[in-house]
Amino acid sequence: MTGTNWTRLALVVGLAIWTVQFARTPIGTDALNSFLHLPDLVFHEAGHMIFLPFGRFMTVLGGSLLQCLVPIVAAIAFVRQEEPFGSAICAWWTGQNFVDLAPYIADAQSLRIVLLGGRTGAEVEGHDWEFILNQLGISQYAHPLGYSAHAIGIVIMIGALAYAALLVLRNSE
Repeated sequence: MTGTNWTRLALVVGLAIWTVQFARTPIGTDALNSFLHLPDLVFHEAGHMIFLPFGRFMTVLGGSLLQCLVPIVAAIAFVRQEEPFGSAICAWWTGQNFVDLAPYIADAQSLRIVLLGGRTGAEVEGHDWEFILNQLGISQYAHPLGYSAHAIGIVIMIGALAYAALLVLRNSE
């Protein structure tokens, strides 16, 4: 096995361990303590600005939308460059973004999560997912939707890592 393959294998193992930690962390404020939360947040906040011309609903949804679209676009770029391993890692990042959004979705009714300004959604006008789910008339499903986002994210992460591991093993032959 080459040095590159050992490095890639180490990355897959490290991300697998991290994925287990994400899967075992209950949905709540502790889930927001991930190293990737802050970089994800940059794309989230940029999404609000990018989708601003498309009306209030899309401006609010745009944060979460861009947060998930950035790693998808990066994965597509790797596919176009015929770099499937990089694409798999970006797919893992996409799943991680679903996990990152899950607490906000689940919090849409209770509004307990501390927001960027240091106050909870209950102390201010609410937050993105409270607005989105209220506009859609499905705020009563905040918890199941949050848990579903978490589960979907974990499944994406596991699938991406399985594919990445397969690529590493295939290249070591």
